[in-house]
Amino acid sequence: MRLHHVQISMPVGQEDLARRFYADALGLTEVAKPAALAGRGGCWFRAFTDGLVTAELHLGVDDPFAPAKKAHPALMVENPAELRALGERVAEAGFEVSWAERTTFSGYERFHCRDGFDNRIEVMTTLGKPERGDRPGPAN
Repeated sequence: MRLHHVQISMPVGQEDLARRFYADALGLTEVAKPAALAGRGGCWFRAFTDGLVTAELHLGVDDPFAPAKKAHPALMVENPAELRALGERVAEAGFEVSWAERTTFSGYERFHCRDGFDNRIEVMTTLGKPERGDRPGPAN
């Protein structure tokens, strides 16, 4: 089994703000929704590595909308330098970035950020090989 995509809620009519965060700030590629789903609003984004899809996020309209304050997708980048550069880019684009839990997950460095709708997103990288059996703690 493998994960195909993660669905994230957004308010009606806010696709441009979704693009500013997910495409411009995070660097994901927007892909067209299938014609049968396009009329529902929202937008889809993918990350590619060597031509393969490595992450897919679907932003779907919820009305009424409520942001995910704790639940979140975690996106992986290749190394600490890429993590820091991406954190800076997200902050420079005007979105909230927190490094408060930077080293609280053994074997990883990470930051949390908020999209324009206040949904939580985690971005992380490995720091060497994690210990066998390492698991996120209850604060994750």
